[in-house]
Amino acid sequence: MKFKVLHNMRGRMRIHVMTNEMTDLQADKLEYDLAAQDMILTAKVYERTSDVVITYAGERQLLLSYLQTYYYRRKVEEDETLARSGRAMNRKYWDKLVNRVVLRMGSKLFVPAPIRTGLVLAKSLSYIKKALSCVGRRKIEVPLLDGIAITTSIVRGDYGTAGSVMFLLDLGEIMEEWTHKKSVDDLAKKMSLNVSKVWLNVDGREVLTDVSKIETGDCVTVHMGNVIPLDGVIKEGEGMVNQASLTGEAIPVAKKPGGYVYAGTVLEEGELLIEVKENSGTTKYEKIVAMIEETEKLKSTVESRAEHLADRLVPYTLAGTGLVYLLTRNVTKALSVLMVDFSCALKLAMPISVLSAIREASRHHITVKGGKYLEAMAEADTIVFDKTGTLTKAKPTVAKVVSFNGDSPDELLRIAACMEEHFPHSMAKAVVEAAREKGLDHEEMHSKVEYVVAHGISTTINGRKAVIGSYHFVFEDEGAALPEGTKELFESLPEEYSHLYLAIEGQLAAVICIEDPLREEAEAVINSLRRSGIKKIVMMTGDSERTASAIAKRVGVDEYYSEVLPEDKAGFVEREKAAGRKVIMVGDGINDSPALSEADAGIAISDGAAIAREIADITIAADSLWELVQLRQLAMALMNRIQANYRFVIGFNGALIGLGAAGVLPPATSAMLHNLSTLGVSLHSMRALPLPKSGQRF
Repeated sequence: MKFKVLHNMRGRMRIHVMTNEMTDLQADKLEYDLAAQDMILTAKVYERTSDVVITYAGERQLLLSYLQTYYYRRKVEEDETLARSGRAMNRKYWDKLVNRVVLRMGSKLFVPAPIRTGLVLAKSLSYIKKALSCVGRRKIEVPLLDGIAITTSIVRGDYGTAGSVMFLLDLGEIMEEWTHKKSVDDLAKKMSLNVSKVWLNVDGREVLTDVSKIETGDCVTVHMGNVIPLDGVIKEGEGMVNQASLTGEAIPVAKKPGGYVYAGTVLEEGELLIEVKENSGTTKYEKIVAMIEETEKLKSTVESRAEHLADRLVPYTLAGTGLVYLLTRNVTKALSVLMVDFSCALKLAMPISVLSAIREASRHHITVKGGKYLEAMAEADTIVFDKTGTLTKAKPTVAKVVSFNGDSPDELLRIAACMEEHFPHSMAKAVVEAAREKGLDHEEMHSKVEYVVAHGISTTINGRKAVIGSYHFVFEDEGAALPEGTKELFESLPEEYSHLYLAIEGQLAAVICIEDPLREEAEAVINSLRRSGIKKIVMMTGDSERTASAIAKRVGVDEYYSEVLPEDKAGFVEREKAAGRKVIMVGDGINDSPALSEADAGIAISDGAAIAREIADITIAADSLWELVQLRQLAMALMNRIQANYRFVIGFNGALIGLGAAGVLPPATSAMLHNLSTLGVSLHSMRALPLPKSGQRF
């Protein structure tokens, strides 16, 4: 790359790229590649001037060498990671602002007064139309206040004030729209998911394939509990699909052959063979944006209260304007009051605060679907934990396989892996990974796999019925029995492990001992949550009483429940809510889904079952439970910010009204200060909320 060094100082350099024109994508690509270098701390590319500002650590010569050898290694047009940088959007709105200011200054300097008057009259028509629309709907809203102020100025012959007011309102509109879209865009980029893998159907066989390699017309199989990765038409199978991410409706929809399914929805029941109609990335970003726009409707109580207050204050502003005029007989003072309202700032700052908090959470690998869930997290007094994959590590491992039917442990592990690979739960992943490490090939050797929500999987292998799952499922629900002479072996199974039972033709074939170590941070996190104000901490698990008791004592929960079914977890959450408690549920499996849905805020572990992530209101990464502490603090900080915004808007705009009524501020100045305060509180709301560092405690 050819460039010229414009400015250089220790740790900072400004260069000019020698190019005729730098496109947005080229600028994004360069900025992305520079930021990826270890020596470069920050990089900012200005595409209009082709300048780059770099801060770096290390030797200047190494940086220069990298820049000299840099080139675009791939077509930037095909780089999906840069497809939505926001650079074009920012330039669009910046151009709008500059054009408005230039046109305003130019018209005042060069356009004759009669023509300026005509332009003011023409522009006022849109504001008057909006005001009349409010009258027609019998609504007293902000557009009515603006229309009255502009019309009054025109009737008085004060075209300069009318023009200034419209100019400032126009600027305020652009800045508000820009601020909102930037917040949504930033959040969408943070929430964009990594490419996953799908089961591609090749000649009747399922082959695990990267989703980016799927083309339109390919057929993919989606198993129960998994996300539907691509838009398509159902070729075979029936199922119940949760479309909450698109429609907001949590009740699953029945889907049959010929029906259309959408990427991002979740198959709750059944199994589907889908012919792909839209390949990966075609609509993903737009759907994420749509989801964010939808989640803005999930407002917190504090948000809603502030917005309702803003609406209620509009008539009072109008009444105050009339009162000032009656008392002073001064139209200018009345207009100064009229130009100030509370609605704009409250209605813009509150959702931006929420979007900013959600964006900040996403930087810490926390996905939140709406402001009301952050409020629930801030106000929660009860939290319920699943054990496996939640309080215990997300990646349990197979410690040993105990054979009960005479087959080799490896053969039994191979059978178990073949059954479990279709269902992404931490226990299933442990079995599949153990088989992979041993090099055990487990090509499809079974008929259709059925996941039974009450903890198990059922299928047919070589004409023999096989089930795998919990003790309750295998022995009580399926009626499996111990082979003769194995009772002593069964009773001697090591107690320190979780047990996964495999039965073939009604006889126990194997017990897979799963080592599921407790997360190192679990006890400290629970203590930290308790200090933050959580009064009741509960653990619920399908494991035995013995295992549950040992874990409960180690982590320090207030209550624990063992051998529970999915409906038991949901029932407990429902009873706690009925008792007036704010309940948070944390889980990772399909069996946690009912409880996640029932809770005031359901929190899923990111590498758990897809349906759990879909139903959950919040998703955290599997790396550390400290993210729950971070989430708690962020939620509390958000509620404090909303309250602070509320107090500032009421106080500042109240002061403007008082100064306007006293004749201190003319209408144009009132409008300017009002719009500037709206922009200021919005920009403040976009700032990152403080989050504790990993390991920091309350």
